[in-house]
Amino acid sequence: MSRPPQPPPRRRVRCPACGGPAWYDADNPWRPFCSERCRTHDLGAWASESYRVDSAPDDAEAGRDDTTDPPAPRAAH
Repeated sequence: MSRPPQPPPRRRVRCPACGGPAWYDADNPWRPFCSERCRTHDLGAWASESYRVDSAPDDAEAGRDDTTDPPAPRAAH
């Protein structure tokens, strides 16, 4: 006889919002957060653009000016 498959072990992680303990498994509807409050707080930070991802400009794009429109196509004569 074989045993029924074991569920994966529960994994305890640190909540990215408050730093408290949180369970990272299917039973936690707010994972990786510890609560709905922390999840909502994090969503609000993204919505208000509090998080920024810095990157260095590409050499090819450094001289490019994206503020002007491309030239309009010429009419055929």
